Amino acid sequence: MARPTNAALKKGTAAPSPRATKLSAVAGGEAAELDRVIHERMRLGIVSALALHEALSFNDLKAALKTTDGNLSVHARKLEEAGYVACAKGYEGRVPRSMYRLTAAGRRALERYLGHMEALIRATRGG
Repeated sequence: MARPTNAALKKGTAAPSPRATKLSAVAGGEAAELDRVIHERMRLGIVSALALHEALSFNDLKAALKTTDGNLSVHARKLEEAGYVACAKGYEGRVPRSMYRLTAAGRRALERYLGHMEALIRATRGG
């Protein structure tokens, strides 16, 4: 929400309500603090799925998120680079298998992200 300029205030335009000011401050501050790595829809899905399970295979994640190999691979790698997800590659028989797990840093990042989103929701609902 845009704040009125001094010129607009002098012309008699009303100042924003305290609730609007609070919402603007919280929304602006919280949105600025959102973790851009997690905020992307597919990466949020990966982190959320891994928060519920100790580990998931590449194929389990792909099925749960209804995505393609390439899409999952790109987003999982971005999370690995951020230190939020760890990948262990191995074999099950002769079949390659990649297992993903959420790291402690990833769990902390998700908790921070959820806290920011909850603050935005509370501010929007006037709570």
